[in-house]
Amino acid sequence: MLKRITILVCISFLCFSLSGSFKKEQLKYSNVKTAYKEKWALVKGKLQKAGIDTSQFEVFIRVFKKEAELEVWARSKSASQFKLVETYAICRSSGELGPKRQQGDMQVPEGFYTVSIYQPNSAYYLALGISYPNKSDRIKGNQADPGGDIMIHGNCVTIGCMPLTDDKIKEVYLMAIEAHNNGQQNVPVHIFPTRLNNEGMAWLKANEKDATKLAFWNNIKDGFTYFETKKTIPTVSIDAKGDYTFQ
Repeated sequence: MLKRITILVCISFLCFSLSGSFKKEQLKYSNVKTAYKEKWALVKGKLQKAGIDTSQFEVFIRVFKKEAELEVWARSKSASQFKLVETYAICRSSGELGPKRQQGDMQVPEGFYTVSIYQPNSAYYLALGISYPNKSDRIKGNQADPGGDIMIHGNCVTIGCMPLTDDKIKEVYLMAIEAHNNGQQNVPVHIFPTRLNNEGMAWLKANEKDATKLAFWNNIKDGFTYFETKKTIPTVSIDAKGDYTFQ
């Protein structure tokens, strides 16, 4: 008689069994249980209002530092384009406009990332870790110590992260759980200094004299424009100089 073998997969602080669902493992934590009890009906209603199939959907997170806004977009698995579900206020900030380049600079990163950690028992209530530093950050930043542990989390405190209130992180966290549980392996997170439309770029050029920052913003503008135009996620690549390319 064959014995059932359970394989554990560990991602940072969280381990889950391949024999069970991701959502089931998350629900072992009290913060996640509370979030579902208090917020799932509301979140489901917001998704349905946007025309999203709540049983099969993907999510995309977009952050604008100047506006202190975090957008959650979603699309049904059968749809081609994302739709805006909700915009949340980032309740605290640190650093200035511009990318993160080293440990301790207090900067919120700018660029193109994915959710890499789902942390249901965070000291900041609930937390989604992002994949900083990426290849671009390692090339353009302090290669010895670019920093890390950048999160979207609750508790409304920050030293380089993107905090929401505990009330609002519940909603964002639930949408990420549901998407991941239904097969979305990589939830994209795009972080910009401001909306990189004509008005935003004009504002940056008028208020920033650092040529290196301006060149970086001109580079990531293409990724912003791609989504704004098509409402789909570009395929992001990084060249040997650390610059982004989009397809």
